[in-house]
Amino acid sequence: MKLRDAIEHYVAWRQAHGVKFLTARNLLRQFLQHADGDAGCDAVTCAQVQAFLAGTGPVTRHRENKHYALAGFWRYAISRGHALSSPLPESERRPPLQAPPHIYSRDQLQRLFDPDHIDNALQGSRQLDPATFRTLLLMLYGAGLRFGEATALTLFDVDTAEAILTIRDTKFQKSRLVPVGPQLAGILDAHLSVRPVKGVAESATSFLLANRDGTRLASSTVQAAFDRLRCVADVHGRAGGRKNPRLHDLRHTFAVHRLIAWYRQGADVQRLLPALSTYLGHSDLEGTKVYLTMTPDLLAQASLLFARYAGGGSDARP
Repeated sequence: MKLRDAIEHYVAWRQAHGVKFLTARNLLRQFLQHADGDAGCDAVTCAQVQAFLAGTGPVTRHRENKHYALAGFWRYAISRGHALSSPLPESERRPPLQAPPHIYSRDQLQRLFDPDHIDNALQGSRQLDPATFRTLLLMLYGAGLRFGEATALTLFDVDTAEAILTIRDTKFQKSRLVPVGPQLAGILDAHLSVRPVKGVAESATSFLLANRDGTRLASSTVQAAFDRLRCVADVHGRAGGRKNPRLHDLRHTFAVHRLIAWYRQGADVQRLLPALSTYLGHSDLEGTKVYLTMTPDLLAQASLLFARYAGGGSDARP
């Protein structure tokens, strides 16, 4: 099979399994500028791969993405008999390890959600309303949503009576129902009654979280507001971790706090992990692993659970 055709078959195969695969698809198509797409897969040389990867400096995320896309394709090509071996270099430089996600403490969350801190952070803001910003933060933490999922919600997607959010066309091209707790449902209900959109005709497709003119929240606007809020609330990273905690770390924090709660309840965490994975919108447990940062609290609860198990079921709770 021609290299060009094999790449398209691979892309179709990955997308058929529920992955958008847009970045890797584009990178693989770019690779055809360095190799003959009408030749067989085994005609690709190591020199062509190196030219595509390029660079002699520090390994960047872009280079890592290129290598990841090619490695996945060649595993597929070899398994399907389209290639006998991979032309990728046997050893690839690894990028520096990323700092682990920041898990916000309860105290830090309280300061971030404090209405006075949010008002101070948004002084002079023309589009983003403080109440809308606070509701967004509470949804990212309280429901573990991705930023894009929360900002894409429409009025039609929110059922406060049943406490259900409908998340449509997510990262893996699937939709899911996300139940929320009564406290968050009450916050959403209150937000619906005081939405700051003025002079704009609304319908079921209007955004739940919108700017004052009814448009969808922009990531750049929200990120700038969050940076200011971190400073106002005096929220910083920890030694050995991220210097500046991220908005996305609210999602990590949701997952870790959920695990800690399960451990404290004596629940079967291993059995419940697939439920957490589904709730977060992951296609498998591999995607959930990145959120399971071993914090001191999580480690302590896991140790207590092991102590109860090792002691024959005796209560080891503090």
